[in-house]
Amino acid sequence: MNFEGLDPGLAEYAPSMHSALDPVLDAHLNPSLLQNVELDPEGVALEALPVQESVHIMEGVYSELHSVVAEVGVPVSVSHFDLHEEMLWVGSHGGHATSFFGPALERYSSFQVNGSDDIRQIQSLENGILFLTKNNLKYMARGGLIIFDYLLDENEDMHSLLLTDSSTLLIGGLQNHILEIDLNTVQETQKYAVETPGVTIMRQTNRFFFCGHTSGKVSLRDLRTFKVEHEFDAFSGSLSDFDVHGNLLAACGFSSRLTGLACDRFLKVYDLRMMRAITPLQVHVDPAFLRFIPTYTSRLAIISQSGQCQFCEPTGLANPADIFHVNPVGPLLMTFDVSASKQALAFGDSEGCVHLWTDSPEPSFNPYSRETEFALPCLVDSLPPLDWSQDLLPLSLIPVPLTTDTLLSDWPAANSAPAPRRAPPVDAEILRTMKKVGFIGYAPNPRTRLRNQIPYRLKESDSEFDSFSQVTESPIGREEEPHLHMVSKKYRKVTIKYSKLGLEDFDFKHYNKTLFAGLEPHIPNAYCNCMIQVLYFLEPVRCLIQNHLCQKEFCLACELGFLFHMLDLSRGDPCQGNNFLRAFRTIPEASALGLILADSDEASGKGNLARLIQRWNRFILTQLHQDMQELEVPQAYRGAGGSSFCSSGDSVIGHLFSCEMENCSLCRCGSETVRASSTLLFTLSYPDDKTGKNYDFAQVLKRSICLEQNTQAWCDNCEKYQPTIQTRNIRHLPDILVINCEVNSSKEADFWRMQAEVAFKMAVKKHGGEISKNKEFALADWKELGSPEGVLVCPSIEELKNIWLPFSIRMKMTKNKGLDVCNWTDGDEVQWGPARAEEEHGVYVYDLMATVVHILDSRTGGSLVAHIKVGETYHQRKEGVTHQQWYLFNDFLIEPIDKHEAVQFDMNWKVPAILYYVKRNLNSRYNLNIKNPIEASVLLAEASLARKQRKTHTTFIPLMLNEMPQVGDLVGLDAEFVTLNEEEAELRSDGTKSTIKPSQMSVARITCVRGQGPNEGIPFIDDYISTQEQVVDYLTQYSGIKPGDLDAKISSKHLTTLKSTYLKLRFLIDIGVKFVGHGLQKDFRVINLMVPKDQVLDTVYLFHMPRKRMISLRFLAWYFLDLKIQGETHDSIEDARTALQLYRKYLELSKNGTEPESFHKVLKGLYEKGRKMDWKVPEPEGQTSPKNAAVFSSVLAL
Repeated sequence: MNFEGLDPGLAEYAPSMHSALDPVLDAHLNPSLLQNVELDPEGVALEALPVQESVHIMEGVYSELHSVVAEVGVPVSVSHFDLHEEMLWVGSHGGHATSFFGPALERYSSFQVNGSDDIRQIQSLENGILFLTKNNLKYMARGGLIIFDYLLDENEDMHSLLLTDSSTLLIGGLQNHILEIDLNTVQETQKYAVETPGVTIMRQTNRFFFCGHTSGKVSLRDLRTFKVEHEFDAFSGSLSDFDVHGNLLAACGFSSRLTGLACDRFLKVYDLRMMRAITPLQVHVDPAFLRFIPTYTSRLAIISQSGQCQFCEPTGLANPADIFHVNPVGPLLMTFDVSASKQALAFGDSEGCVHLWTDSPEPSFNPYSRETEFALPCLVDSLPPLDWSQDLLPLSLIPVPLTTDTLLSDWPAANSAPAPRRAPPVDAEILRTMKKVGFIGYAPNPRTRLRNQIPYRLKESDSEFDSFSQVTESPIGREEEPHLHMVSKKYRKVTIKYSKLGLEDFDFKHYNKTLFAGLEPHIPNAYCNCMIQVLYFLEPVRCLIQNHLCQKEFCLACELGFLFHMLDLSRGDPCQGNNFLRAFRTIPEASALGLILADSDEASGKGNLARLIQRWNRFILTQLHQDMQELEVPQAYRGAGGSSFCSSGDSVIGHLFSCEMENCSLCRCGSETVRASSTLLFTLSYPDDKTGKNYDFAQVLKRSICLEQNTQAWCDNCEKYQPTIQTRNIRHLPDILVINCEVNSSKEADFWRMQAEVAFKMAVKKHGGEISKNKEFALADWKELGSPEGVLVCPSIEELKNIWLPFSIRMKMTKNKGLDVCNWTDGDEVQWGPARAEEEHGVYVYDLMATVVHILDSRTGGSLVAHIKVGETYHQRKEGVTHQQWYLFNDFLIEPIDKHEAVQFDMNWKVPAILYYVKRNLNSRYNLNIKNPIEASVLLAEASLARKQRKTHTTFIPLMLNEMPQVGDLVGLDAEFVTLNEEEAELRSDGTKSTIKPSQMSVARITCVRGQGPNEGIPFIDDYISTQEQVVDYLTQYSGIKPGDLDAKISSKHLTTLKSTYLKLRFLIDIGVKFVGHGLQKDFRVINLMVPKDQVLDTVYLFHMPRKRMISLRFLAWYFLDLKIQGETHDSIEDARTALQLYRKYLELSKNGTEPESFHKVLKGLYEKGRKMDWKVPEPEGQTSPKNAAVFSSVLAL
């Protein structure tokens, strides 16, 4: 409740006055209410008020049943009817909470919640009570034990909380944001910005969140995104209270007058269907509280602070006869609440009294309340004293509760083993400095540990953690962590250590000894790297996505195809998903679904990565399906739609992932409605069973696919909403079965853990004594891991632990539209026959291809990794061998693993998120040829996006048809960049700088010049790249890019999209040209291109001696060509042409590479000259630029 405009004297209540209460009765307290009430020396009532025997309650009419003192003289700040038990909770301004049981208001518990702040809101949960104070959220059991105590920022001033579901809580206050708290992890998961600060009241319906502000406004917010959908400006002064029922919202508050705030006697009522105000309701009391009490009608209860209460209809007229009066002991009523059953009303006043009004003599607070647990009576006073000095005193005098359970003292000694602590190893420094005298050694104390404090670890835990040290740290500037962790090292979040040379000296090969490409993690929203790898290693998806090309600027299917092409070309080097993630950030649906994380949230791991990647999985399949449905191909991209799988209204993604279904809705009147639909993935639905019953994964999967649920739905026959039974039947199974695991709470995690334990016991029983304790592999066995030929006869104990997921499942479509699902092993083929032969009868076998897991690591905030079964075709292309193997993909860390590790989920740190099953022999169903959709027409002339560009400003001449490049042709290339995000660095104690996160660059200009022919040196591409992202630094001194050059409205340059220029470069790479430039490695990295090394001629390395510094283009041009370039700013045309001339000079000096010794002498002279001049080009008296040279004049003439 908002207390602005109320009695100003309430602000004078201080915590210090509560502990010094005088037992003398307060002058304002009604003496008749305190008959037979004893006061202790501290002035607190010891027992509840007795109720007068002659209380007459008329059925259906509210009247007072009981009054009780919660805390003498201390105002009641909040009251709340327990939603689970027959209890009433009240909180005071002194931070004290008291509960009363039943309509007789018998005192149940009383405890201090906060020592300095008042209790502002109470919310009951199944296992306890939530108390909100100014900057503290406390969850306590009903008896007073603390379950958790969550401290908020000391600057917070919280007033309201709202329980959105069983585990999520919203907290609002006088600041400009609302916090979302996960009650399972007791962590802040979201922080929603609020445009109008001061949220003191929150309500929820099935359509909106409602936030009441101190400014008098009520905002309606979306349940999923929390964005403002509508806003009502209810009162000009302040809001006092509001409530929502059905399609009506009623509010009371204060209006601004000349003398200040005045209580407004008009209630504002709004219709939520039309989002407009209806006729205000004039009442006869000063409204401070209001609640809907929908028993027979939607009537409102309006309460004033003086104790007047009036009932009326929100759309009718208020009748003065409907007013009754509450007799508060203090001058003001401070709080009001209605029970869930609507049979009881509770009022709290400023003198600490609570008044219960009911409409029946024996009311119940809830429709269905559980039984309340009471404390056992104290038996201390009835026990005889025991004299411990008497040796013959029988111990049987001590009462022990009678139990039939086995006691811990009955545990047999044979089942326990001693676990001695091992002495820690002696410090190496002590051993080094030790001097022996006889058999005694003496050494100075190295002071590495605190005195008399030696950490001991049990033998079992040591061996447990020793098994995790499988991946050694990188030798480049890495140090071992000071403590051990439960998470295996290869599953931990990997980071790149940047040096002065950036990434050039980072040893990626240490993390990836395969020829497959990893993905770099430092890009914003790179949490989806593991899912990109999963899609890439689906052979039909890889081929069909690369065959796609369309006209959209930001098409995820196109960008994913470009990224797959890079992964194909890479030989173990990591790739970046820059362009793909850039297109991903521009899609409105991604932002609406909350898939775009802020850098701070991604770094700290605040978001729930498991939920995030499952939403991303659904989003990417839907988006690819939509992108590949668009078959209208522009003339420049002919061949993009040539796939035979794409038909009107469908897509190749639909062919692969879509499952056709029938949704049947059966009303209780017998009317049945059937409609056809399709889905791209399924979500697991777990049975609500805590008995430990064994469920096969196939049973749970069938329950999730053929889902049956009861829900309210519209019935055309009954012409109203009716309870209906909705079932789902499968008409056609997908080729790739995608499953979101939805393990988002401890309930689902316990289910997985329980089923894995049951499966482990069954597996041990099945294999009997054939199970070995450990299993070590020789090097020759690694290639057999996960392959059918390498199946071991005797599995180990470790292989059977934490496994519930089958490697294969068998699905059969029955004649009556039913579906049979069962776990499948390779041994079943002997009984049922080959899977391919059964497909003719509607029987399909699906093999597990990938699992995406959420790694719970408190140090780093967690991460996402993937286990992927890489098929034969990938090994054939990369390694020239034909076999299948499971790999772990953790960003740029790639490591082969045993197939059992892919399905082992220790729910303490490794939680399953997504599963991919594929039909057996899937690749044989599709044409897997990749036809390059990029044609030479992309190099032809195109229009500029800039509105003000003129032909006189053109700086390049497009290629003619007779100039189309051929294999081996030279092309001079240079690119300029702008900065989107500054780098993040820290300063070490020794003064050196350490880069935590590099600056994020974006290409702004790309220039290609002809390398041969009559027009050699003349550019044929000079594109400025339009960007929709905010540029923080144009780097004008180094790039020549000025503000406005990339803006289509004011730019005079030839402005294009990144995709358009990217296609031109891709065509040049695919045709086989050789690029000449200076520092091309960085250029291609930012442009996001993978170029074969034999197509790159980089003058940085041509004029470089081993273990020497790299030389700038400006110095090389001055030394070899006598050119003064890059005077004030850089120009990409100038740089590209200079690099071409340097390459010609290199061929001249090295005699086309035939005389390396003579060229080595030239390089020696170059380095000697550079050292003498400190690598600086002398400033000319009258500096001339190559732009004024004759070759550039020819460009202008053309």
